[in-house]
Amino acid sequence: MTTQSSSRGLLTEDQESEIRESRAAENRTRRCTVPGLEEILYEPMPILDHGFIRVIDYMGDDAAIVQSARVSYGKGTKHTRGDAGLIDYLMRHRHTTPFEMCEIKFHVKLPIFVARQWIRHRTANVNEYSARYSVLDKEFYIPAPEHLAAQSESNRQGRGDVLHGEDAARVLDLLRDDAARCYEHYEIMLNERQDSGIIDDNRAGLARELARMNLPLNTYTQWYWKCDLHNLLHFVSLRADPHAQYEIRAYADAILETLKRWVPVTTKAFTNHVMEGVHLSGAALGVVRRLVAGEALEQGDSDLSKREWDELMAALGRNI
Repeated sequence: MTTQSSSRGLLTEDQESEIRESRAAENRTRRCTVPGLEEILYEPMPILDHGFIRVIDYMGDDAAIVQSARVSYGKGTKHTRGDAGLIDYLMRHRHTTPFEMCEIKFHVKLPIFVARQWIRHRTANVNEYSARYSVLDKEFYIPAPEHLAAQSESNRQGRGDVLHGEDAARVLDLLRDDAARCYEHYEIMLNERQDSGIIDDNRAGLARELARMNLPLNTYTQWYWKCDLHNLLHFVSLRADPHAQYEIRAYADAILETLKRWVPVTTKAFTNHVMEGVHLSGAALGVVRRLVAGEALEQGDSDLSKREWDELMAALGRNI
C-alpha cells in the first residue's frame, strides 16, 4: 500500500513525482493552449479534508467554440457578431453543440458517497480506482463542525440547523470510530495486519473484491473524469447551486474556478444566463407581465402553486 506524502497530504509520493515530471516537460504543439489553465495543469486543488481535483488534459478554448459555430451557421456571422457576442448568443439561445467541441479531463479524489452522486451525470467518460485490484488508502471524510447539520424538517434530502456541543461531538466520534474500526477489519480480512490473529500468516487474505464491501461510504476513492464543456456546464449548474449538497458543491465550485481560467468568455456568459439567470414558466411569465402592468397580485390570483409563487417572488427580490 502506498503511503501518503507528508509534504502535501493529498497525493502519494509516486503521484507527486509524476506531477513534477509532467510539469517539467514541455511539448511543442500547433494546438491551442490556454496560459491560465497551463499554469495549474496537473496541480491538485484541495477539496474537503483529503480530496482534490486537478486538470490532466484539455482540448479547445473559447475560440474553438466560435470556430465550430461559424462552421454551423456560415461565415456571415464572422462579420456581424464578435466572438464574445456570438458565445453569449449561443448560451442565451441554448445552442449546445458548439460547446461540445471542447473537452477537459480531471483527476478527482472524493468520498465514495459523493462519487455516487456524481456518477448520476452519465455524460462523461470515467475510470475509477479499482478496489478489486488495489487496496484503498486509510482516508475518510469527516465533516468540519460547521457542516455537521441535522435533517431538514422541510426538505427530505437537505440539512437543517447545525449541530452543536455534545450532539456534534458524539456524531464526530461515531464517524471516526466507525471508519477506523471498518478499516481495521478490512486490513484483517486482507491479511494486511500482523496482529490480526484471524487469518493464518501463510495463507492469502480474503479477496479484495469481497473485503472492500465492509468499507463505509466516507472512504475516499479516485477517478479520471473526462467531459465535454456543454455537459460540464450542466454539471456545474446543478452541483454549484446553493441547494446542492455541500460536499459535491465544493468540487463543483473548484471546477467553476477552472472554467474561468480555461474558457473565460464562455464562463461569463454561463454565469449571466444560467447561474445568475432565472427560467420562467409560461404561468410565471404571465405573473411578471401583470406585475409590470401595475396589477396588485397575490398567490391566489395566479396560476402558480405556493412554492412556485415563493420562488418567483424570491427571484424578483420581492418580500414573500
